Parts: sequence; structure tokens; C-alpha cells
Amino acid sequence: MAEGRLVIGTKRYSSWSLRGWLMVHLAQLDVEEVVVPLAGGGNTQAIKAISPNALVPYLEHRGARVWESLSIAEYCAEFKADLWPRNRSARAHARSIASEMHAGFRGLRMAMPMNLGRDFAGHGRNPDSLADIARIEAIWAEALGQYGGSFLMGADFGLVDAMYAPVVARFITWKPEITSASQAYCDAVRAHPLVDRWYREAAAEPAEWLLPKYESPAL
Repeated sequence: MAEGRLVIGTKRYSSWSLRGWLMVHLAQLDVEEVVVPLAGGGNTQAIKAISPNALVPYLEHRGARVWESLSIAEYCAEFKADLWPRNRSARAHARSIASEMHAGFRGLRMAMPMNLGRDFAGHGRNPDSLADIARIEAIWAEALGQYGGSFLMGADFGLVDAMYAPVVARFITWKPEITSASQAYCDAVRAHPLVDRWYREAAAEPAEWLLPKYESPAL
């Protein structure tokens, strides 16, 4: 019997759910997965009835109730400490850029929503989204250059990569112009077995879960 449950939204669209789902799987927590189809615009009543903040992801595990992605990250790290870097300075760096992701980049989120099944190449570019992309690329370049691996903190996919995985998904869908180093990072994230599994399961979701506002956005 599972030791809890992870409540997430539609895998095709829910960027925050992707973060929490990756973290829980990286930590190998034994939980039941509950997918609640999104209604769009924060109006999913079924999620409001379950989650304390009316949002996903929401984790229940061994009596703990955890919401907000950074809290889920820290909870998962209690079970698998190396999901954050062992080195104190590197760990502080990882937490800082994960927190920046959690708190910012609204321009990118609004202009390039996550949709794993479409190709909106060349669209979504405006001053705000391009400024966010430039900052994200600077974050990636610094981390990749400093730690010398395929992922942000070295050779292993960790919590900070989980935080940026939906950005990779947005870049795949909307295809902004990015550097070769950023593209290589996107390729590495997309090829990770857990990310690939998420994509495959998103593609298998029922057609009735599709939302016109995400499938036919104003371009």
C-alpha cells in the first residue's frame, strides 16, 4: 500500500506539477499519483477541495502534508540528501537559482505557457519574455560552466533541474533563439528517463482534457 499521494494537474499543461512529480520520483517516495484534469485559469474545483492552497502539486506522505514546490523539494531532500549538492557553497547556489525560478520569470510564463503537444516556434517573444530568457540563459551558463556537467550542478539531475524542467519544455514548444550550451542542456533534460516518461504519459492523456485556451492561444 502506498505511503501517501501526490496530487497533480494535467501533464500536458501543468508546469508546477512536473516539478513536484520529478522531485518525488527522484526521492523515490512511495505515493499514489492523483491526476486532476485542469479547467484552466485556476478554476479547478476538484483541486480546491484537496489542496490547502488550492494549487498543485500537493503531497501527502507518512502523515506530512506538503505544498509549494520548494517545500516539496526540501521534503524530498530529507529522504535523499544528494538531490541538493553536498558542497555547502554549491548547495547555496542551487537553492538560490531554484528560488529565483520559483519566484520569478512571469513574462516567460505568460507569453509561453507549457504545452507538451504543440509547436509554437517563433511565437511568444516580447520584451518581458526575452528578458526572462536572457536571465535564465545566464543562470544556466554560470552553473554549467562552474560545475562542468550535463546538468546545472554537475553530472546528476537534481532538484534544481526539476525546477527548470518546465522552462526546457517551454523552450521545446516555443523554440526561442538560445545558445548552443542552453540547447545542449535542454537536450539533456529532455532525454532524462523521468522527463521522457512524463512526456509519454502526457501524450496518452484523454482528448477531452485538452483546453482551447492552451491549444489555440493568441499568437
